[in-house]
Amino acid sequence: MENEIKKGGISVETNHIFPIIKKWLYSEKDIFLREIVSNATDAITKLKRLSSLGQYDGGDEKYSVKVTLDKDAKTLTVSDNGIGMTEEELEKYICSIALSGALDFIQKYEDQNQNNGIIGHFGLGFYSSFMVSDTVEIITKSYTGESAVHWTCNGAGEYEIESCERDGHGTDVIMHISEEENEYLDKYKIREILDKYCSFMSVDIFFKDEDSSEDKKEEAEDDKPINNTSPLWLKNPSDCTDEEYNEFYKKVFGDYRDPLFHIHINADYPLNFKGILYFPKRTNEYESYEGQIKLFYNQVFVADDIKDVIPDYLLMLKGVLDCPELPLNVSRSYLQDNAYIKKVASHIVKKVADKLCSMCQNDRDKYEEIWRELKLFVEYASLRDRKFHDRVKQSYLLELCDGKFMTVEEYLKDCEETHKDIVYYATDKELQAQYISMFESQGSKIALFNHQLDTQYIGMCENADDKVKFKRIDSDVADMLKSDENAAENEELTKLFREVSGNENLNVSFQALKDEKVPALITLSEESRRMDDMMKMYAGMGMNVGDGQFPTEYTLVVNSKSPLIARLSEIGRDDPEKSKLMASEIYKLSVLAQRRMTSDELKSFLSDSFSLLGLL
Repeated sequence: MENEIKKGGISVETNHIFPIIKKWLYSEKDIFLREIVSNATDAITKLKRLSSLGQYDGGDEKYSVKVTLDKDAKTLTVSDNGIGMTEEELEKYICSIALSGALDFIQKYEDQNQNNGIIGHFGLGFYSSFMVSDTVEIITKSYTGESAVHWTCNGAGEYEIESCERDGHGTDVIMHISEEENEYLDKYKIREILDKYCSFMSVDIFFKDEDSSEDKKEEAEDDKPINNTSPLWLKNPSDCTDEEYNEFYKKVFGDYRDPLFHIHINADYPLNFKGILYFPKRTNEYESYEGQIKLFYNQVFVADDIKDVIPDYLLMLKGVLDCPELPLNVSRSYLQDNAYIKKVASHIVKKVADKLCSMCQNDRDKYEEIWRELKLFVEYASLRDRKFHDRVKQSYLLELCDGKFMTVEEYLKDCEETHKDIVYYATDKELQAQYISMFESQGSKIALFNHQLDTQYIGMCENADDKVKFKRIDSDVADMLKSDENAAENEELTKLFREVSGNENLNVSFQALKDEKVPALITLSEESRRMDDMMKMYAGMGMNVGDGQFPTEYTLVVNSKSPLIARLSEIGRDDPEKSKLMASEIYKLSVLAQRRMTSDELKSFLSDSFSLLGLL
């Protein structure tokens, strides 16, 4: 007796949308295979759920999804041994677009288990197969034992249904690849898609290329699943080792270097998402900070370029996030619920801050080892988000000129007797060596701020806490550097230094310094210098702010206790030209100890030096 054949056309709730599906449903055609394989894993997940509820006895049945490529037949087949469909279910879920079998299944069993793991509730997922196929077949048999059904549909949406035979329950989706999409008959292309989208799906997935069946090596590979059904992010952090975290990072992101650290996230209600974030190691300062977050939905890869899920100042992080409650559109390519995403992003920010604080408190040696690579990130993130700064400020380390590290709190406590509530810093250890030596000789420690971002960061810190001030070591003469003696002003020397400097308005101050070997030094007000730094930053951005070499608010501090200054006063009375030469040399040495000379200044300095040597 011949099988009764039913014919019909795909019904839709709006206008006929097959042409739209074929061209516009998904942003990338490759996604079709993810959708079909996801549906197959859903079918198995449903059957496992029924088995756990005692409504199906599967015994020791092993579940899997098989992807088979037959280049000669021009077909790509995805098979599962899951729940299958009856003819009625097939007509309901396949022949009417925008209905979803997963949605019905969840609604039916939602009271028994909220976390059912069903991923395919997007309705249109199956029809992505028509993006690359001119004909799609379904052979399916329900776990209930009802007869198998064969469904065939062309690219125009015209289908036929008939009964057929199938060994065991489950579903085969057979895609007849169209001529213009022949690239999907390439085994390397298919394996690439599977590796990208299906590497961590919850059911074993096998890939077989019929044309390679005689190759024993490839045949052996066919016996191994292409995915890991228990990815690291699903495990308890206490059960994972650093070696496992590093190995996972290298495999997923193709980096040969170990990351600096990792953060294992296991967020509970109401966010309910898991993931692992890594801070990658950079080879040098100029290496890109761009990271990569791979977004998953119940172990199904969604995208790796969605920026909204973490703040922009954390985009240097690499990692995976699995969000089973992620609000996505039909193609799973765009986020839709800003409120949920903001909560996820906020939780991630907190976890990153907590990790930094934890390392600083509990693993200080390692934290100091990686601090140089973390510093700019912490500063930038703090500048962008005051709440982040408030969370991590106790873990911010000052790198000292002697190579050691201290938190700001530790520094202030250590230097309480020499300079209370002030953090003195240098920006160039070599250029400011004289100033550093003067401070260190008095028992003070000097922090090193040698990046353009540092000035902005310390300004923000001062605004956040008015009890702490940051001063560069050449901003003034600290009390600890002065002796108890009073220094009298000397109008003759003031006039002389203004003359040799070429600046009639030069600020000249006489002070008694403890270090008698230093005849004079230059100080520059912190406010003036920060403004100069800002102007340089603007100039670097292409803004026209002038090219002045030296801000105007600087002072030449003359050490009244220096024997050289006393000698200069004596010579001035007997040999004005010689004293002028000496004053010029003292001034230029002060400039040299404070900043780099201009070419004209260097020429003049060398000329004066040669002249002085000639007088010996």
